[in-house]
Amino acid sequence: MPMEPLPDLATLSLTDIARLAQEKRLPPVDQWNPTHCGDSEMRIGRDGTWYHQGSPIGRETMVRLFSSILRREPDGSHVLVTPVEKLDIEVEDAPFVAVELKSEGEGRDRTLAFRLNSGDLVTAGPDHALTLRETPDGPHPYLHVRGGLEALVARSVYYELMNLALDEESDPVGLWSNGAFFALDGAQ
Repeated sequence: MPMEPLPDLATLSLTDIARLAQEKRLPPVDQWNPTHCGDSEMRIGRDGTWYHQGSPIGRETMVRLFSSILRREPDGSHVLVTPVEKLDIEVEDAPFVAVELKSEGEGRDRTLAFRLNSGDLVTAGPDHALTLRETPDGPHPYLHVRGGLEALVARSVYYELMNLALDEESDPVGLWSNGAFFALDGAQ
């Protein structure tokens, strides 16, 4: 059964985005506790590229499928899990990358929606925090996706966010989304 093509984020209203996110049913990976079976020989690069045995996985539908069975363990490691097996997967930074932004409203009435490299749609808010974390390469923005899984916000998307925040002239520099304020300049 082929996967449906991804909708164009620019043509969707935030109501459409919220509905699509609500309708997407992910497997209940948090409820599955199979025996650990070994290593998947898979890796997710810092840029969001998925690899198997060192080669990039070129089929977008395969990446979308694998991303739906990804889980973060309590020790911080990542696994691919089904009802009958659990395999380790190496994640260099975050398993997802936020590659596209849609913003509606302004100030406290703003809503920020993101498309991930997996095709998932996530709306920033109390359950999907946008945070700035210090790394050896400097500060990087992350978006909580689900169950401890995060998306690294792509540099171009971060620049869009900063331009919006600077236009609003808030102190600290940041943006509201779904009633939550997210500082974007390192001030918390």
